[in-house]
Amino acid sequence: MEKRFSATLSRSQGRSAWAVIFRHPVRVDPNTGKPGLRVRQGLGTPDETEANDLKDQLNQLLADESFWSMPAKAEAEKRLHHRVVEIFYHGMEPEQNDFGAIRESIIPLPTSKDSDYRRALLLGTTGAGKTTLLRQLIGTNPETERFPSTSTAKTTVHETEVVLAPGLYKAVVTFFPIDEVREHLNECISEAVLAAYRGDGDSDVLRKLLMHVNQRFRFNYVLGNGPQAADNDDDDEDEAPEQIEETAADGVIDLDATNALLTKTITALRAIAASHGDQLKTELGAIDEKDQRVVDELFEEELDRRLREDDEFHRISDEIMDEIELRFSLLTDGTVRRNKQGWPQSWSWETDDRATFIKTVTRFSSNHSPRFGRLLTPLVNGVRVSGEFLPAWAGGQQPKLVLLDGEGLGHTPKSVAAISTSLTRRIESTDAIVLVDNAVQPMQAAPVAAMKEMITSGSSSKLLLVFTHFDEVKGDNLRNAADREQHVLASAENVLASIGEELGPFAERALRGRLKDACFFVGGIDEDLDATKKAHKRTIGQLQALLAAIDAIVEKPEPVLAKPVYDRMNLVLAVKNAAESFHDAWWPRLGLAYKPGVGKEHWKRIWALSRRLSTPGLGDEYDNLKPVADLRKQLQDRLYVLLQNPLRWDPAEPTDDAHKQQVFDGLANALSAKTLDLATRRVRAERMPEWQSAFNQSGRGSSYARASIIGERIYERAAPIPDVTPSPDRNSFLHEVASVVETVCEEVGAKLA
Repeated sequence: MEKRFSATLSRSQGRSAWAVIFRHPVRVDPNTGKPGLRVRQGLGTPDETEANDLKDQLNQLLADESFWSMPAKAEAEKRLHHRVVEIFYHGMEPEQNDFGAIRESIIPLPTSKDSDYRRALLLGTTGAGKTTLLRQLIGTNPETERFPSTSTAKTTVHETEVVLAPGLYKAVVTFFPIDEVREHLNECISEAVLAAYRGDGDSDVLRKLLMHVNQRFRFNYVLGNGPQAADNDDDDEDEAPEQIEETAADGVIDLDATNALLTKTITALRAIAASHGDQLKTELGAIDEKDQRVVDELFEEELDRRLREDDEFHRISDEIMDEIELRFSLLTDGTVRRNKQGWPQSWSWETDDRATFIKTVTRFSSNHSPRFGRLLTPLVNGVRVSGEFLPAWAGGQQPKLVLLDGEGLGHTPKSVAAISTSLTRRIESTDAIVLVDNAVQPMQAAPVAAMKEMITSGSSSKLLLVFTHFDEVKGDNLRNAADREQHVLASAENVLASIGEELGPFAERALRGRLKDACFFVGGIDEDLDATKKAHKRTIGQLQALLAAIDAIVEKPEPVLAKPVYDRMNLVLAVKNAAESFHDAWWPRLGLAYKPGVGKEHWKRIWALSRRLSTPGLGDEYDNLKPVADLRKQLQDRLYVLLQNPLRWDPAEPTDDAHKQQVFDGLANALSAKTLDLATRRVRAERMPEWQSAFNQSGRGSSYARASIIGERIYERAAPIPDVTPSPDRNSFLHEVASVVETVCEEVGAKLA
């Protein structure tokens, strides 16, 4: 025990400052579920004597159990160096990083309450043209500025917030926490070791190392593509010279040294693969082909666990993290704010030079391959800029706009898919939602899922639809623009009917109203629009109409005096249907039941999901596996149907359906945030030990055991189906939902009888 909790010094090759490595006696290692988390932190000194003194002080804390709790921190601060205390007590209490608040403290967003500004959130399928539309609305040149970055693949993976305002150009950027970056890097290293053991070539091993499977963390943007990158440059864009010209700051990074590290890392990964792989394969032993499939699954899982306990694995991770952190030295302008552990939290800057500003900011958002190795894009979780961004076609009028962009909706396989919880929260805080869809292939699953979210959250009045690529809609039967518009809108008819069947007539009616009054059709927006060109003139008119619609959207109608009264028994049925739908969607995915058309998820994806939800700070989803969002969606959908069917109205039923819709939207909007909080708490916050238990399953049968824990001990208890036989879990869930609905009804004057 004494040996285990002992600190040692470390210093990566080429780095002057010393770091300390130790196993923490209190913090839980998510890979074992037990205390002993490996910690590596910089000491902030290049002096070996001083570093040894700090290490010795840390060992005093590690040797004395009386210091192993937060109340003892005050006493430790009296005796020991502040850096030692920061390192030891960091992470012993859950920390919430509110990156939105950090950006807000530096560049506050104007609101419609205290100004004439409107906030508009852009949503759209990957490749639909969402970020290209943003470029047009802020007036950045598609050839010489190219901000924000675009491509046909997934590009935007962080929040981008643009304030159109006169004055200096300002920026604030926030970064992912170091633990999240390291966790994704470790997953990449594990995948690379597995590829090395299977005998894949160096290029494939390197790709696994640099490209995380979900594409959010593309470490090749930060570290480059390796020594052979120059021979394999297949960039599709002809970036403007201003974009790829090296700056003085770029010289800080020695890509030759980075490539040497990557080359050395590949060799080390192969050595680790041989060391662990052969031994593990022998231990597991496969007798026949059927047994071999089981062994292959066990091999991948157990290999990852052994790697996480391997000092060489962590040495490689440390070296690459040091190389990643070196990229922050590129930030020679502006102010970098760091947390107590020395990791950058934010960067901010302002200038009156637009060209220099955009060139500098693209370091945080670019996806251009000639700059790989000197970009910070994958480390960024949010960019906020403010300045005199004025589209040339706006007639010299500065729109009072805050434009919000984020990750594309993705090519969702089914329209029932839930959108992420973070996106749900953003929708609630905006004045307008601009749904961007491809006019050539409109109304696919992802935009339909977004439209349903607008309806059930009571946000349909915020919805504006922009159909891009309108110039590519062609056919012998399409004589003019009006014909093409009708052709595009015709695709919505079947979709609206199906939404009406699922969510009720008011849902269909609300969407039909938005399709009639809030649709815009644009083409050629990837070009610098010129009002003198006929092909551009119509698009400019549509964009101007869009701005006018955003400006008018916050006008609130007069309140409706009539209030609905709902039957509490119908609420029981709504909760029952929501829980059944939630289970029906997840049981086949977990392999606990069979359902035609729903495949069992690969064990590794379920394993990755359990890692995410068992580790604070890593989010509540993995790729399209979103249990919190799924439960919230099912509750919200069923409650929205309930809202449309009151027992009666007091004092009398409104004769105008628009007035009813207004009341239903108000109730749905108030419910939205509360159902999200309830789902978050019941699926994750109250089930952390169960998620940890699911993740810690290992050995033969572990995949089924993990799925069973998630299904029976997490989902069954988080969302039990109400039954004639009462139970504490069922009663608790039903009463909590009823309490939420009752609270919302009281807030708006409705009743639950």
